[in-house]
Amino acid sequence: MGGIGVFGGTFDPLHVGHVVVALWVKAALQLDRVELVVANEPWQKLGKDSVTGDVSAATKMVAPQHRLAMVEAVVDGMDGLVASSIEIDRGGSTYTVETLEAYRDAYPSCGLFLIVGSDVAAEMDTWYRWTEVAELAEVVVVDRPGMQTQRLSLPCQMVWCPALQVSSSQVRQWAQEGKPLDGLVPAQALAYCRQEHLYGF
Repeated sequence: MGGIGVFGGTFDPLHVGHVVVALWVKAALQLDRVELVVANEPWQKLGKDSVTGDVSAATKMVAPQHRLAMVEAVVDGMDGLVASSIEIDRGGSTYTVETLEAYRDAYPSCGLFLIVGSDVAAEMDTWYRWTEVAELAEVVVVDRPGMQTQRLSLPCQMVWCPALQVSSSQVRQWAQEGKPLDGLVPAQALAYCRQEHLYGF
């Protein structure tokens, strides 16, 4: 099929579930690449992950530069996965429609695919200029076992992914408790967290 997958999130921190979603959607839709877009300041709920719906307190959110560095370290050398700083570079609040407009301007002849979870997709009618989202990109909803597919406000296609019982909020809590995170957080991201003393390391 070709095209670019746009997978936004705070990635606070990035965990294996994020990587699995990116890889599975890329394979299912035969995309050229999936760009993991690190949010600067999510306008609606700071710390809300675009796939899991995970919410963290704004005061606990790690700086965008650290979150971007984690994503860059993990996707380095992974075929078809790219870290994007487009929202950080733009600064201010993060609006998905503006990010998609920037991608459309940069790649006018390339198909765009916005990757979100079913729980987040069900809330898309609360987004800023939400009706324009489907005009800029095809909405791809990640369907996972145990999740009820909710009625969606925009046309979309579903892509099945395995459910991994891990969220960024759980990872932060386990880090504070000194629990082992190997296997839950990619090794490169874990090494960066330890190096920069993030999340209580």
